[in-house]
Amino acid sequence: MTEQTDVVIVGAGGGGAVLGLALAKKGIRALVLEQASGPPGGLRGEILQPNGQQILNRLGVLSRLPAEAIKPVQLFHFCRAGGTRLCTVDYAMLPPPYNRAIVTLPNVAHHIILQALESHAPRSLRYGVRFKGLLRDGRRVVGVAAECRGKPLTISAKLVVGADGAFSKVREALAIPAQLHRYREGYLIAMLDDTDGLDEGRYFVGRRTILGLFPATGRKTYLFYMIPAGTMERVKDGGLLALREQWCTIDPSLEKTFHGLTDWSQTAYMPAARVKTATWVADGAALIGDAAHAMNPHASQGRMQAMADAMSLAEIVPTCLERGDWSAAALAQFERSRRPQVTMLQRLADEQVLFWNSGNPLLAYLRDRVFKTLDRNQRLRYRVLAATAGLRDTPPFSLLDRLMAVGLLPDPRADRMPPDASAQAG
Repeated sequence: MTEQTDVVIVGAGGGGAVLGLALAKKGIRALVLEQASGPPGGLRGEILQPNGQQILNRLGVLSRLPAEAIKPVQLFHFCRAGGTRLCTVDYAMLPPPYNRAIVTLPNVAHHIILQALESHAPRSLRYGVRFKGLLRDGRRVVGVAAECRGKPLTISAKLVVGADGAFSKVREALAIPAQLHRYREGYLIAMLDDTDGLDEGRYFVGRRTILGLFPATGRKTYLFYMIPAGTMERVKDGGLLALREQWCTIDPSLEKTFHGLTDWSQTAYMPAARVKTATWVADGAALIGDAAHAMNPHASQGRMQAMADAMSLAEIVPTCLERGDWSAAALAQFERSRRPQVTMLQRLADEQVLFWNSGNPLLAYLRDRVFKTLDRNQRLRYRVLAATAGLRDTPPFSLLDRLMAVGLLPDPRADRMPPDASAQAG
């Protein structure tokens, strides 16, 4: 079977689905290929940061998120394991209307995006299709070879987009050099019944200890807990009682909620990896999301950045279509616009891995000092929040800011909002 389209997108994850919808709303022909047999299931809660909310609003789907499946959260408390509060971050500091995070039930936002895509462009989303290779005309990519239900499928396209994750087959076929780093820690995630009345986010740090707790709608609590990479089976061997006791030691106030963990089916494992690539574009092809730049979950921006990639790439596709120019040089505008924020977030996340995941007493001491400084320093607290919210492209701290954050220098502007706050509000 042979088909023809303008853009073929390999992968219907956070980036691929958004790109397909953005192009459909522009009237551009696109096919989104997904190897899974249907929409994603399983246990994966999600926090929609303000930049992600803005994107969903631009696509007209933010208002479609069912009220019974989302929970707006403004306050996030960072605490030392055991309960001592270090810092509170209030999303109300950000310009409205995106001055909150939104915690969703598993896959809710993704399903709404997929439904909107199928509504705007029927039959443009194909499940059960496996990417097999690229079609080329000389050096230029001109389509993909795939397999659908055991039968070969050839799709000619002006642009091929790899949105197929950190272990991207499209990136491999393009022979784009990539550095794949697997972190030493992964995360056990769980969705529990909230029997303790959690209304605000909590994030506990200790010596090689991280426990995040976020209120979700329907009296649920979304939880993630750092464990050594690849040790989920070992954790299970230790038993539910041992795991619940570990959590109770970290946050005794949620003992009743933790005792709601009664079966391993309430949990899942999320690995963590970082991808850095030499380029995101080639003649007739581009990479978005984790295929181009997977980052540690500490950034709280992985899916948001895939969505931002999709929107940025969708903006230049009409010009490429009009000019008939799908060269790497023409597509490089997309990469130039996106790399600064992605690079900043990857570095910020790795700094957080170094200090937050640490078992080193000195690093843990410095980490706690920074949290305490942020609690008193409105200027620095806003900058960190703006980075987490996806509202800035530059690092939140300069060298002088770092010295102030660890308490080595006073900050005469600690009580002032930074100048960039007004620009973000505009």
